[in-house]
Amino acid sequence: MPADDILHALALPAAARIEQRISKTLLVEHGAPTAADKRRINDGIERIQWVATLKPTTIGIAMYKDAEREYLEIAVLRVALRPAAKAVPRLVELLHRAIPYPVMALVENGKQLILSMAHIRWSQGETGKTVLDGDVVSVDAPAEGDALQVAFADALALGRQPRLSLRTVYQGWMDALLALAAARVTGRFEILADAARRTQRDAALRECAQLDAEIARLRAAGTKEKQMARQVALNLELKQAEAARARALEQL
Repeated sequence: MPADDILHALALPAAARIEQRISKTLLVEHGAPTAADKRRINDGIERIQWVATLKPTTIGIAMYKDAEREYLEIAVLRVALRPAAKAVPRLVELLHRAIPYPVMALVENGKQLILSMAHIRWSQGETGKTVLDGDVVSVDAPAEGDALQVAFADALALGRQPRLSLRTVYQGWMDALLALAAARVTGRFEILADAARRTQRDAALRECAQLDAEIARLRAAGTKEKQMARQVALNLELKQAEAARARALEQL
């Protein structure tokens, strides 16, 4: 799905739209802790467009605040990467670290569109600073003709999100991204209402990804191994990893 289709699916009110280009300097100054990160931003990002700001005055949904965090607004950003962009997951993480609001980012990397989100909280070490609260959730948007495209697009509409606060809206969108990630494995697109069940599925997704990498490594090692005893050992490890993945898959 192109970024324009995702923005259409979000069904954001006109009052929330900004369509303002912002400088990469924002990320370099606030989200790049190392010289290498600064180079990644300067070399990898072509442009950043601040598409919309969702806050009580633009969408009629209350802010959220507790002892650890406050959600005064949600930013929707569109980011175009250069062909030479490197360490794209790190670039996406730096984007979320640099902006002191919860962000839905549409990252265009050639023909690939990455959707990413991350909760934030107050830093315990620096007053007034925010840090990531958990992992960055990133998924590739469905391709044109993908069987998941319609279900995912329908789940994105602002009017379908829980309206208790800006935090519940943000979590609703994140749940849609996680449902898409799970559907890529199971073939079923399902947004889970139960928080404990969502946590279980998220953990199973991470475990599946780790096991997929381990299975690929073991298979590659097995094709190169010449010693019979080592081949047998690798094959046993492979079967154990495949069995563990099957158990994780059941949790999805």
